[in-house]
Amino acid sequence: MSIPDDAGGAAAAADPAGYRQLRFTPPPGSCVLLLVRHGESERARPGQPFGMTDGRADPELAPEGVRQAGLVAERLAAGPPIDAIFVTSLRRTAQTAAPLARRLGLEPKVERDLREVGLGEWEGGLYRKMVSQNHPIAQRMRAEERWDVIPGAEPSGQLTARVRGAVERVAAAHPGQRVAVFTHGGVIGWALALACGSRPFAFIGADNGSVSELVVAGPMWIVRRYNDTSHLDKD
Repeated sequence: MSIPDDAGGAAAAADPAGYRQLRFTPPPGSCVLLLVRHGESERARPGQPFGMTDGRADPELAPEGVRQAGLVAERLAAGPPIDAIFVTSLRRTAQTAAPLARRLGLEPKVERDLREVGLGEWEGGLYRKMVSQNHPIAQRMRAEERWDVIPGAEPSGQLTARVRGAVERVAAAHPGQRVAVFTHGGVIGWALALACGSRPFAFIGADNGSVSELVVAGPMWIVRRYNDTSHLDKD
C-alpha cells in the first residue's frame, strides 16, 4: 500500500546524496548517567568484619582502588562536561569520586538509595568468603538470580523500588545534563537489568572502576555502555 505524499504533512525533499546512518544522540531533556563502580576496597579478613554504615559493610579503598579512582578521574575529566557528581552513603564511593570532584570543582551529592544491595547475614565481608568457597546458598543465589536467598538479604521488590526511585530522582534533577554516579556493582547490574527488562543478573559483575552508561528519558531507559574499563588498562 502506498503512502500519500502529504501523509503527516508535506513530504520531505529527497536528498540526492542519500541518507547517512546517524550517531546516537540523547533524547531532548534526557539525563546521561555515568554509573561508576567504586574502586577495589580493602580485603575481607577472617575474624575482622568491616565496620557498618547505613546497614551495609563500609570498607575503605585498597591501594589498587585509590589508583583506579585516579584513572577514572583522568578519563571522565577529559570527556564531555559533567554537570554533577553523586555518591552513596558508603565511603568507598566518596573516596573513588574524590579525584574527579577535585578536578571539576564539584561537590558530590549523596543519594542514599544507590547504596549496595543489603546482604543480610552475609554483611561485613562474609559474602566474599561464601562466594569464594562456592557455598550452596551462593550457588542457589546465582541459579535463581536473587540476592534474597541469602538469609536476611534485601528482597528483590524492595531493591527494585529503591534503585528505580533513585535513578528517577537523579535524572529528574538534571534534565539535559551528564551526571557521574559513583555506586556499587549490585546496583549497577540491577539498574541495567531494569532498563532492559532482562534477567536480574544479566549485568552482574561490573569491574571496580568501570563505567557504564544509562540514558534516562522519562520512563525510557537506554543502556549505552556496560563495564567500560579501557581507562584502567594503563601501566
